[in-house]
Amino acid sequence: MESTIRRPAVAGRFYPGDASALLADVRSYLSPTEKTVTAIGCVVPHAGYIYSGHVAGAVFARLNIPRRCIVLCPNHTGMGQPLAIMSAGAWETPLGRVPIDSSLADALKKRFSLLIGDADAHRAEHAIEVELPFLQAKSRNFTFVPIALGTGKFDVLENLGQAIADVVKAETEPVLVIASSDMNHYENDKITRVKDHKAIDRILALDARGLFDVVMNEDISMCGFGPTVAMLTAGKRLGATSAELVKYATSGDISGDREMVVGYAGIVVS
Repeated sequence: MESTIRRPAVAGRFYPGDASALLADVRSYLSPTEKTVTAIGCVVPHAGYIYSGHVAGAVFARLNIPRRCIVLCPNHTGMGQPLAIMSAGAWETPLGRVPIDSSLADALKKRFSLLIGDADAHRAEHAIEVELPFLQAKSRNFTFVPIALGTGKFDVLENLGQAIADVVKAETEPVLVIASSDMNHYENDKITRVKDHKAIDRILALDARGLFDVVMNEDISMCGFGPTVAMLTAGKRLGATSAELVKYATSGDISGDREMVVGYAGIVVS
């Protein structure tokens, strides 16, 4: 059974649990930008805000947030279905509740039968939850569809991306497709930057297959390559022609530890 209200799993750990502190934190990361764009998709990191909030914030600051979003993330917990969607209820953060877009979720399940309604995959997963306060700070009136991916099969990810594009095309208003992903994990800063930029180059080329291949062949531990492959596939089908690296950093930039870092890339696809 899909639960009606999905409670915060990482409030007070990945980000402040107090509403006023959280809003101040998020606003500090939403760096002022000269112009905003209506994008098709984006890649944003999902670590604790102290490490990756400035990268995520740079992306969200750049975007016009539409009324409807699809947020794809990796399944870090191993719980639930490999393609887990929630299609009813709302997610709660300290900033309030965000309704799930039931009609959009139902259309996705109808178009792609491998998507299974499953709250278990989402209950303890942080990678969508940490994006919501940024969206809430920019828009008080949006709905979203959460999808957690526990599969690394290219054909499944590609088919999901095609399904997302077909459903979005049929809508009368724009839908933003967000891929939640960190980059390479737990190698030194120099190695991580080299590996990450190999993956980033494929994302900037809007090359979903190339991203998949380089992640596999170069042993890049990018946790959200699946969501990014699906987002890029959808983006190309929806007419995306360019991608911009808005910001890149590693955890070492904050912690000072360059021996074991995680990479963070913020990318806008339009």
